[in-house]
Amino acid sequence: MLKKLLFLVNLKGYFSLFVKLLCIKPDNMKKIILFIPLICLFMQNCTQSGRQMKSAVNPLLAEFKTPFQVPPFDLISNDHYLPAIKAAIIEHKAEIERIVANADEPTFDNSIAALAQSGLLLNRVQSVFFNQLSSNTNDTLDAIAREVAPLISAHEDDISLNPELFRRVSIVFEHKDDPVLTGEQKRLLDKIYKDFVRGGANLSAADQEKLRAINQELSVLTLKFGENVLKETNHFKLIIENPEDLAGLPQSVNDAAVEEARAAGFENKWVFTTQKPSLIPFITYADNRALRETLLKAYINRGDNNNEFNNKETIEKIVNLRLQKARLLGYKTHADYVLIENMAKEPDNVYKLLNQLWDAALPMAKKEAFVLQKMIDKEGGNFKLEPWDWWYYSEKLRKEKYDLDEESLRPYFRLENVRDGAFAVAGKLYGLQFRERTDIPKYHKDVMVFEVLEADGSHKGILYMDFFPRAGKSAGAWMNSYRDQYRYEGKNITPVITTVFNFTKPTTDEPSLLTFEEVVTLFHEFGHALHGLLSDCEYITLSGTSVARDFVELPSQIMENWAAEPEVIKSYARHYQTGEPIPDDLVEKIRKSSLFNQGFATVEYLAASFLDMDWHTITAPMVSDVDTFEKNSLNHIGLIPEITVRYRSTYFSHIFNNDYSAGYYSYIWAEVLDADAFEAFRETSLFDKNTALSFRKNILEKGGTEDPMVLYRQFRGKDPSIEPLLKRRGLL
Repeated sequence: MLKKLLFLVNLKGYFSLFVKLLCIKPDNMKKIILFIPLICLFMQNCTQSGRQMKSAVNPLLAEFKTPFQVPPFDLISNDHYLPAIKAAIIEHKAEIERIVANADEPTFDNSIAALAQSGLLLNRVQSVFFNQLSSNTNDTLDAIAREVAPLISAHEDDISLNPELFRRVSIVFEHKDDPVLTGEQKRLLDKIYKDFVRGGANLSAADQEKLRAINQELSVLTLKFGENVLKETNHFKLIIENPEDLAGLPQSVNDAAVEEARAAGFENKWVFTTQKPSLIPFITYADNRALRETLLKAYINRGDNNNEFNNKETIEKIVNLRLQKARLLGYKTHADYVLIENMAKEPDNVYKLLNQLWDAALPMAKKEAFVLQKMIDKEGGNFKLEPWDWWYYSEKLRKEKYDLDEESLRPYFRLENVRDGAFAVAGKLYGLQFRERTDIPKYHKDVMVFEVLEADGSHKGILYMDFFPRAGKSAGAWMNSYRDQYRYEGKNITPVITTVFNFTKPTTDEPSLLTFEEVVTLFHEFGHALHGLLSDCEYITLSGTSVARDFVELPSQIMENWAAEPEVIKSYARHYQTGEPIPDDLVEKIRKSSLFNQGFATVEYLAASFLDMDWHTITAPMVSDVDTFEKNSLNHIGLIPEITVRYRSTYFSHIFNNDYSAGYYSYIWAEVLDADAFEAFRETSLFDKNTALSFRKNILEKGGTEDPMVLYRQFRGKDPSIEPLLKRRGLL
C-alpha cells in the first residue's frame, strides 16, 4: 500500500512539471531540453511502478489468466483470501445498491436477473477459499475462516433484510404469472422471493436484529464443529510396535501402516488412524480384539472426549439456535423450516419413510447379529458380539458363505482403472470424453485435472479429482464446484467441478488399490460431478446441483448401479500386476453377496437419519446433555447394541458442519428414486441412448429450473415406486 501511495505522489509531481513544460514558449526550447531527463525518469518510474502494482494485485481479484479461467492456485497464498473476500463483499454491496437505486419500475431484468447475476466475484473468491478449507486447510486458513464466517453472514443478511431490494422483488413477484416469463425465469423469481421471506424480510426490525445475531453465531459454530472433528481425527494414532499385534492383517494394510508411521516420524513401527482407509481394514481383519476396540472407540468418540476438541457444547448451541431461528420465521421446528423446500415437505413424511424401512431392516440386522454370535460361540469365544467385532466376523462369514474375501478383490480395483471405468460409462451414456491436463494449476500434487468434452470435441468443463487422505483434508468424500455453469451476456460460462476422496494411498510397492466400497464411492461422487458438468441453465442460482436436498443424490446414486454391473466391472477391473480381467467367478460372487450384511448397512444408516431428524424436530430448547439425547433417540427406535449408529452426534459433520441438517434421510429418499430410475435402463438396456438422453435432458441439465418431481415424471413417465429399493436391499 505504501508503494502505491508513493507512486501516486510522484506521479502527481511529475504530471505538474510536465504541464508546466508544455506551457513553455517555443523560443525557450533550451529549457525543454533540460526537462528531457525528467521525462525519461517519469516514464521509467511509471513502468516500474506499474509492474510493482501489477505484481501486488490480488490474484483472486484479478482476471484468471489460466486455461478455462480456473483458479490460479500457483499464485494464490493464504494472505490473499481475507482481503479478496472483503473487497468482493464491497463490490457486491455496490451492485446491490445500483439495483436499489434504479429509478425505473422494477422488472424481471432490472431486479431479479440483476440480483441473480450479482456477486459473481464474491462467489468466485468464496468457492476457492471454502473448497481449500475442506480439502487442504491449515491453521492459518482455519483462523481466516473464523474471521470470514461472520462477515459473510452479515453481508448475506444485509441483502436478505434490505427493505428496498425486497420491495422491488415483491413488485415483480406480484406479476409472477406473466406469460412473457420463461419457465426458468418463473422458477428463479419464485426462489428469490421465497429466499427473502425465509431470510427474514417480513420480520419486524427487532426480530431482524435477532435473526442477524443467530446467523452470525451459527456461522462460527458450524465452522468450529468441523475444525474440531478434523483435529480430533488427526490427533489419534494407534502405534503398534509388536508384529504379533498385526496378526490377520493383509500385507498391503501393514505396508500402508508402515508408510503412515514414517510420515509421522516413527521407524520400525506401524501406525493406524481413524481415517477410513486405515480404520476399516484394521477392524475387518485384525485378530487382536482389544486393539480393534481401541481403534473403533477412538473413531466413534471423536468430539466426545471432553478435551479441547469437545463438540457437545457446540451441538447444544447449534440446535437451540436453529430452533430459535425457525420459530422466529414462523416454523414449528428447524426440520419444518428445512423440509418445506425439499421433496419431503414435512417431518411426518420423512419419519414415515424411515419407519417403513426400519421395520423391514431391524429384524434382518438382528438375524445377522444372531449368526455372528453363533460364529463367535463356535470358535470358543467367551464374549458377546460388540460393534468392534461386527466387521471382523461378518468378513469371516462372507468368506465362508460366498468364498469372497474383500482383499482378493483389491488387486483388480486399481484406482486409475476404476476412474477410467467411470469415465467410460459417461462416454457410453452421454458421449463425454475426459482428457488429462497437465498445464492447469492445481492446489496439491495428488490432484489430477481433466478437461471434459462433448462427443464432438467441444469443451464442456473442467474436473479436478483429489484422491488421498492428508492432515488438511476433511474425512469422507464429496463433490463441489469452483465455478457453476450459467450464461452471462449471451456467453455460456462452463463449470469447474471438483471431486474429493479419502482413498487408500499407494505405497512404495503397490498402487492405490480400492475396496469395492471405495469403487462405489468413486462412481457416486462422479455422478454428482456429471450433474454439475452437464448443467445447461441460464442462471447460476438454479444451475447444477442447486436442487432440493433430497433430490441432489439421485444423479450420484444412480451412477452406483453401473459400478456393480458385470458388463461394466469386467471393463475396468483388471489385475494391477498381470492386466488380466477380473474372473467371472469373482464377479458372480460380488453379485451373490450384494445382499450380504444389508441389515447392518441399512440399520446403521437409518439410525443416523433418525438421530438427525430427532435433533431438528425439538420444539423447546434442549436441556439434556448431548450423550443422553443421542442415547434416548437410539433407544427409541430400538437400535441393537451390537451396531453403532453410522455417525454419532459429535462428529456428524453432514448435519452440524454441512448443509444436510434435517436432510441426512435424503440418501435413502433419493435411493427410492434411483432404484426406480435405473429400472428404466433395465427395461431397455444398460446403455440405451434414448433413456440416457432423457435422463440427461430432464435431470442432469435442468438443475433447479423445475420442481424435482415434475422433472422425475418427465424422465420416468410416472411417480417413483419404493419396491425396487426394497428388492435391491433384500427387504421385501
